[in-house]
Amino acid sequence: MKKTSLYLECTSGISGDMAVAALLDLGADRNALETALGSIPAQGFKVEITRVKKSGIDCCDFNVILDAEHENHDHDMNYLFGYEEHEHPHEEHVRHHDHDEHSRHHHEHRGLAEINAIIDGTKMTDRARSLAKKIFMILAEAESKAHGVPLEEVHFHEVGAIDSIVDVIALAVCFESLSADRVYVPFLCEGSGTIRCQHGILSVPVPAVANIVSLHDIPLRLNCGRGEFVTPTGTAFVAAVMTDTELPETFTVKKIGMGAGKRAYERPSIVRAFLIEESDGDGPTAGSPCTESGRVYELETNVDDSTGEQLGFVTERLFEAGALDVFYTPCFMKKNRPAYLLSVICEECLISDLEEIIFCHTTTIGIRRTEYERTVLPRKEIEVKTKWGVAKVKCVTLPNGDKRFYPEYESVAELSRKNSVPYEEAFYAVKEASASASNAADSHGEK
Repeated sequence: MKKTSLYLECTSGISGDMAVAALLDLGADRNALETALGSIPAQGFKVEITRVKKSGIDCCDFNVILDAEHENHDHDMNYLFGYEEHEHPHEEHVRHHDHDEHSRHHHEHRGLAEINAIIDGTKMTDRARSLAKKIFMILAEAESKAHGVPLEEVHFHEVGAIDSIVDVIALAVCFESLSADRVYVPFLCEGSGTIRCQHGILSVPVPAVANIVSLHDIPLRLNCGRGEFVTPTGTAFVAAVMTDTELPETFTVKKIGMGAGKRAYERPSIVRAFLIEESDGDGPTAGSPCTESGRVYELETNVDDSTGEQLGFVTERLFEAGALDVFYTPCFMKKNRPAYLLSVICEECLISDLEEIIFCHTTTIGIRRTEYERTVLPRKEIEVKTKWGVAKVKCVTLPNGDKRFYPEYESVAELSRKNSVPYEEAFYAVKEASASASNAADSHGEK
């Protein structure tokens, strides 16, 4: 059995824009990204996606360009790392102090609620939205720890600026579109020295980065050169998606993405992203289509005092947030009270979001969590034509190469309503059209 995973090579560090560029170069959905970026309810920026050379290597460049009012000089090396040798230290300090005051005057300081409102107003899938919020929650927890304040009192400075918000939304949309089963990040390579930020001059790694790698067990290598190679946004993205630090013993590289950074260091700022295919040695026989394997989590809780309306509503919310499956099982609890066992199947990155929905919309006070391995058949959504119109169908490939077709309920129901025909008649017409389309494709040599 084979599965496709993502490997991030961060030997030159990682930042939000570097990671976005690498994922785009890897084949992330450009249309989905443009739709999301065009719908962000904020102003003061534009985005350019180009090709650049880094030490002669062709890379993708994702550039968030801010207008004069929102510019934060994140890539101004002299501002970030001190004054040039020919300038007088005191004069340079005064100039930077004035510059800081100007930046603070125009620079938005947003809280988590304000940033989540921007994410909610952006057009993207529920999974991408959940990932974007997760990244900012990781950042908020790190800032909360650094400043010793509650989460609700955290106000972001650099990472609350619009370019960082754009980076995080872009990361979530691009990552979600690649559908990676696992994410391997062996380590982050960080530099040394100091860097200037809204809080003054801080040592590298800055507190937010140090707290994130500590809270999320991310391996870190220090003293890889002078400068800040790892940014809080890049670190939070890794914390949100990383599943493993140790690469498989053997794998096949399917595609490589090269993402360029903006800052000029001695070593070129590049993140390499690999789509890799790994095998566990127990797959089907040669020539047969591969099944996909991976890990999922089951969230369980017993509920005996929520209404049927509440349970129906929470089911809808869980599916909207990206749950793979939601179901109820009748059971009896203590004192023989009739109840329901709520079970939710989900990916690891959605656990906290789905638990929040369960706690918010049911009366439960505890949720159990179990990790499972699973095997799923390859599937894709196709459209077939019937005499009543077009319908969507899920096409599943069995290990022996045969195909099964599952008409999508809403699509069949729409044909039934619009044409005033029984649901069952529309259903079988769609299945028949699916088989005919498959046979036609096979006769032309299509797989």
